[in-house]
Amino acid sequence: MEIWSDVVCPWCYIGKRRFESALRDFEHADDVEVVWRSFELDPTTETVHERADGPGDAHLRRLSAKFGRPVEEVAPMVAHVDETAAAEGLEFHQDVSVPANTVKAHQLLHLAADRGVQGAVKERLLRAHFTEGEPVGDDETLVRLVAEAGLDADEARAVLAEDRYLSAVRADVAEARALGARGVPFFVVDRTYGISGAQPTEQFAQVLRRAWAESHPLTLVGDSSADACGPDGCAI
Repeated sequence: MEIWSDVVCPWCYIGKRRFESALRDFEHADDVEVVWRSFELDPTTETVHERADGPGDAHLRRLSAKFGRPVEEVAPMVAHVDETAAAEGLEFHQDVSVPANTVKAHQLLHLAADRGVQGAVKERLLRAHFTEGEPVGDDETLVRLVAEAGLDADEARAVLAEDRYLSAVRADVAEARALGARGVPFFVVDRTYGISGAQPTEQFAQVLRRAWAESHPLTLVGDSSADACGPDGCAI
């Protein structure tokens, strides 16, 4: 399972939880490899390096300006996202979130994949942005957060200084577009099935079952003409 997403995308966090719910009940969950791929919602975003002073309407005003709609129209949309997140067990505080350019976060997610802790780092960055209001575009904040999730702080800092995984991030973004993704989250199973958006848990469960059945076809052994019973009766 490859999942293209961004760490400042609310539906990506919600979709992650729904997918995890489906995977938790999947009997072959231990055989499913999950790889997080990079996607930048807005590469032009300028990072704010400090936390917000406290809850406010800055996030609403930013969305209002971006979509060209009054704050009064945007507010119910944000509230709906927060309520949907809560139904999945997530605690969103978008009233303290700050803008972040996520290209550096994605580079550290590539490092995390190489070090075997990508899932933990992904979760830490999402929670930092949506629940804690951390500035996840700031270098030192990122280093602290990923160190909490299992990466070496000095190595993470070196990766950011060198832009070590920048080409890998760019390749992920290009690949998503080549596969037809125009938004995230975007889930690809065995390079056969694509799921766009934070679909219901059952949708993920169905695709997991189908992909598993197709990749593990039943092989009959023995004599197919051996004695057996069927709809028309039993062999005599």
